[in-house]
Amino acid sequence: MPTLQAPLRYSVSDLFTLIRTQRVNVLKWAASIVQIMGYSATAFGLTPLNIYLFLIGLVGWFAVGVLWRDKAIMLIHVVALAAMIAGLLSA
Repeated sequence: MPTLQAPLRYSVSDLFTLIRTQRVNVLKWAASIVQIMGYSATAFGLTPLNIYLFLIGLVGWFAVGVLWRDKAIMLIHVVALAAMIAGLLSA
């Protein structure tokens, strides 16, 4: 005889966490795709498009680091962003 289970209940906090997680997943995939497009633009010599794509991807991944409170992700992308901006200003 099957046992009856209580219906699943979610709190408002659980729903906000789920929505936040989904948004972060969209952001990290979008930033990754844009960075891959930047690599492709570099391979085909599409300058300065490659730089703009890299900048968008770096900012996206920095935002993911902030949302995850992951200092390592934030650090690597801030350093890369600073290097890219320095390169743009010196060109």
